[in-house]
Parts: sequence; C-alpha cells; structure tokens
Amino acid sequence: MKGNAKTSYFGTDGIRGRVGSAVMNARFMLRLGLALGKVFTGHRKALRVVLGKDTRVSGYMLESALESGLLSSGADVMAMGVAPTPCISYVARISNADLGVVISASHNPYTDNGIKVFDRDGNKLSSKLQDAIEDELQNDAPKHGYRNPGRIQRPPQPTLEYEAYCQSFIKEPRNFANLSTVLDCANGAAYKVAQRVFEKLGLSPIFIGVDPDGTNINDGCGSTDTTVLRRRVVEEKADLGVAFDGDGDRLIMIDEFGEIVDGDEILYAIACRKKELGTLIGGVVGTHMTNLGLELALAELNIPFVRADVGDRYVMETLKEKHWTLGGETSGHIINLDACHTGDGIISALQILEILGSMKITLSELVKPVKKLPQVLINVSTENPKTVMSSKRLAKRIDRFRSELGKEGRILIRPSGTEPLVRVMVEGRDRQQSTVIAEELSNIAKSEGIA
Repeated sequence: MKGNAKTSYFGTDGIRGRVGSAVMNARFMLRLGLALGKVFTGHRKALRVVLGKDTRVSGYMLESALESGLLSSGADVMAMGVAPTPCISYVARISNADLGVVISASHNPYTDNGIKVFDRDGNKLSSKLQDAIEDELQNDAPKHGYRNPGRIQRPPQPTLEYEAYCQSFIKEPRNFANLSTVLDCANGAAYKVAQRVFEKLGLSPIFIGVDPDGTNINDGCGSTDTTVLRRRVVEEKADLGVAFDGDGDRLIMIDEFGEIVDGDEILYAIACRKKELGTLIGGVVGTHMTNLGLELALAELNIPFVRADVGDRYVMETLKEKHWTLGGETSGHIINLDACHTGDGIISALQILEILGSMKITLSELVKPVKKLPQVLINVSTENPKTVMSSKRLAKRIDRFRSELGKEGRILIRPSGTEPLVRVMVEGRDRQQSTVIAEELSNIAKSEGIA
C-alpha cells in the first residue's frame, strides 16, 4: 500500500461503520487485532487485553475475529461478553491490563457497529496512538512476530467488580429509596448490569428496554428515543426516568412532568452540587454544541466554563489541560474524573438520584435555573462532508447569518465523526428565526454535498 494516501479509520469515537463495510467485517477485525498486538507490545512478555461488546447480533462475528487477531499476536484476552463501555474502561484500569476494547456503535442502529479502544489507565486513546494503529493497518499483511499465541479467559462473573464500584458512590441509598424511577436500558450493554446495581442498592425501578434480541438495540428506546420512557414516567406518576444509550456511557433523564433533561442540565446539577460541597475543581468543560443557557446559568454561580470540540475525547483532553474534573456533552456524556475516566450512564444517574434525595427536591426544580435557548439541529446526509465544509458559498451565508444573530445566537456546522452526515445547528432567542436559518443552510449543504 506504499505510495497511497493514508486511510483514516478513527473518528471522534473510535472506528465505526455499517456491518459488512470495509471496516466492519471479520477480515478487518482480524487485521485490527494483529495491529493492536504490534502497537501495544513491548513492555511485557504478553499483552493483556480486556474485551467487551454490546448486544448487537454482529458482535459475535466481530468479537471472534478480533479475538483471533489478538491471540495470534500473542496477546492474552479477558473476554467480558456483554458489558457497558465504562465497565471495560474500569476493568482495564484495575486489572493491570494494557488496553480495553469495546465492540459497539453506541447510539447507532444495530446495522452499524464499531470499536472503542482504551489505554491501560482506562482513557480513550491519544491521537498519537490512533495514528500508530492506522499506520500498522496500512500493511496488507501485518506481521506480528510471535511464535506462541495468547490465551483467552472468560470470567464467570465479569462485571461484579464494576457493579460494586458503581454502588460505592452511594453512601446513603435510603436517602432516595422512595424515589420512583423508570429505567430504559436501550436493549443494550447495560441491560443486566443496571438492573443488578439498582436492585442491590435497595431500589425497585420499573425497567424497560431490557429484552435485547440482537436487532432492537436503540430501536424506539434509549437515550436517542425517549418517547416510550416519557409516556411511562407520566403514566406511572414516577419521580423521574433515566435512559441509557446502547453501550451505557451516556444518559438522558426525564423529569416528573415527562420533560427531557439533557446532558447540559445534568452537568449543571452535578456542578452545582459539587460547588456547594466544595469539591468542584476549577470549572466545567462543554462542547460547541452545549446550549448557551448552561453557560449563562454557570456564570450566575461564578463557575468557569469553556468549550471543546464535539466528542467526549476532546472534552477529556481539555479537562486534563486545565486540570479540571467535570465536563460533558448535551447528548449525555458526563465525564466526572472524580469517579471514572469515561462517560458512565449508571454512575451519573446514581449521582443525580443522590442529589435529589439529599436536597429533597424534584428533578425539574433541580435544573430549573438552566434557561435553554432554542436550538435547531438538522442532519444532512452526504457522502462528501469535506466538500460541504470547504464550500465558499456556505461560508458566505454563515457569516451573514451570524451577523444577524449577534451575541445571542450561534451557528455550528460540523461533519459527524460517526456517520456520513453534516450537522447544522442554529441557536438563538427566536426559534422561528433559527429554524429558517437552519433550513437554508441545510439546503445549501445538501446541494454542495452532491458528488
């Protein structure tokens, strides 16, 4: 492959694609396993890898091929089976492993799948390490250089330590034992773990989205579609609802009125409580998609706020640069470095429950200070996102609309890091004005993206 342009496999959240595509098939997984073995081997005799997956039917095929590649490279594999992404990050950190790997496409439909890789500290890989893996994958036949294959271990209770870790964050579960909760596990990776954690804490939530069949992950359920959860919260007269995504690293909540409480509001609630307890270090990191309402609400409390690029790995990078501990995304990735090294839907949900129980207030009251500005988001399907982003016609129109919106509005156009989309976001005080602007920009983006 020498002489050809380098192929980029990693997006904003690992490697992702349609099952059967160039990067989501058995042959590529075999090569990826070999490449990981080559890049991470060096400081010990045998590489140790923690491997997990979500509930997609394609996970079995991809898991087998990836295991074969890793074992062929000489790596030892701890196969966790179905487990949330933060569980793999945690186990990789505490088990003296070299890396953790998750087979999941997060919130995407079951027809997609993906790979997330964590280092020995449970962090998403640096750009430098991703580049090294991509360099190794450029070879048609990666050479692992080992004589002896690795071994595989399948623990009988693989998630037990992680479950105990989640429970350890709650000192007085009786404080919120009376809160009635509906939990939607998205028919995904958290469907067993979440049930056990909440029940061991003495809670009795109503569970939905806990019957995965390999194809119903994120299908009309979970954090990307809260229609059923919202209805159920109202019908049951519950205090709140919680929706995880397919791999359990993020959440969206529903208040007692059936209204959505997103990642911005969850982030505000945790930041406020930390400030009150004197445990907030520095400020809060959001992204360019974070609602301006959160920034204004935090300013009222004199809590510093900065924006990072979209993607939890960029939030993490900014947190480390500033030596802060709390950040997140509107989509529900909440990174609390006091607790974990990646987004964790279960731990974030428990933290909110504890805040509600200790303060004796409702979820709607807790997040009321965040006055969100209307945001209009339109996804434009295109196979040519780079062409769209370099369009002079689009850039000219964006400049004009930014002048119209002034300081009380924002425009953000970015390519998706996980799907063939360009996302158009317009935020402002006037929803109708924002809608008109977003639709016009989306039409331009669509026309510019036609090959």
